[in-house]
Amino acid sequence: MGRSSLVISLPKYWTQLNELKQGDVVSVAMNRDRSLVIFPGVKKEREIEKITLHIGEKDRIFQVIRSLIACYLNGYSDIRLVSNKFFKATQQRAIRDAVKKLYMRIMEADTKQMRIITLIEESKASIEVGIKRMFALSSSMCKDVLLALKNNNVELAKTVYALDDEVDHFSFLLLRLVRKAATDPTLANQFKLDALDCLDYQTFIHRIEQIADQAANIAKSIILLHGRKERISKNIVDKLYLAGTIALELYEKAVNSLFSNDIKASEEVMVSKANLEKLDQEIASLAFLKEKSTTVICACCSIRDSILRMAEFAADIAEIAIDRFYKPSP
Repeated sequence: MGRSSLVISLPKYWTQLNELKQGDVVSVAMNRDRSLVIFPGVKKEREIEKITLHIGEKDRIFQVIRSLIACYLNGYSDIRLVSNKFFKATQQRAIRDAVKKLYMRIMEADTKQMRIITLIEESKASIEVGIKRMFALSSSMCKDVLLALKNNNVELAKTVYALDDEVDHFSFLLLRLVRKAATDPTLANQFKLDALDCLDYQTFIHRIEQIADQAANIAKSIILLHGRKERISKNIVDKLYLAGTIALELYEKAVNSLFSNDIKASEEVMVSKANLEKLDQEIASLAFLKEKSTTVICACCSIRDSILRMAEFAADIAEIAIDRFYKPSP
């Protein structure tokens, strides 16, 4: 309007829907793709999402904890648990353990109800930084558990096994952020994510968490063998260590290729995985031929399976990297 003023024309039905009249205030925000979003009135801060879960006396602990996790992952920041009678001691312990994993805090509690809230300022978080930290921790677990296997170091194996909870902490927090960004355009803009990013990162986070689980499973096998006072033959341990080292290299290469957008490295991961499968078959034949103890054979099979799964999850990450390489520009 005139020489220096620009005007946005608002659709009449939209102004009527929001009961706007002349002189009312509207807010304008810019999306990541430079499109504009218009809000009726002054833009409000996000309201805290609240939910109440009713817990039955006979509800299984698994059901209670899984419901709590689902509410957390779906963005609820204020969760009230109400028992129809009172919380059993086992329920209370399980809930408190879950709360620690979810970066939440119990603010109110008595025998019949608990109020749990999260104090994290999500808009100030960084999903990429969080993923890199989660990856660094899981990679360290893999390195240490392979050393524990090679040197029959049960104390190191126990340390690795305990660290799996820390990876779970990262996983729950990052999945919550990604899921919220997928449904909240404003938060997605702050994280610089689009819908495809949210899909890719959700799978990526799951794969990192699953690789950490495999490291914990190997640690569990080492601890079990130590408790039974049995050991895997050195020549088989050496081959398992070699296979594990290859799987770890594939994992690290896949993650680095995703962050660096290196499609060639991603393709190398896919090819190398097939070579690891050949080594796995060699280890299987050797274990059944050389080992006499059923416990040792089972441990070898379990460790082989975990190493192979680590390589498979690494290949999944490489596939995500390839898909993202061809992602259209915004």
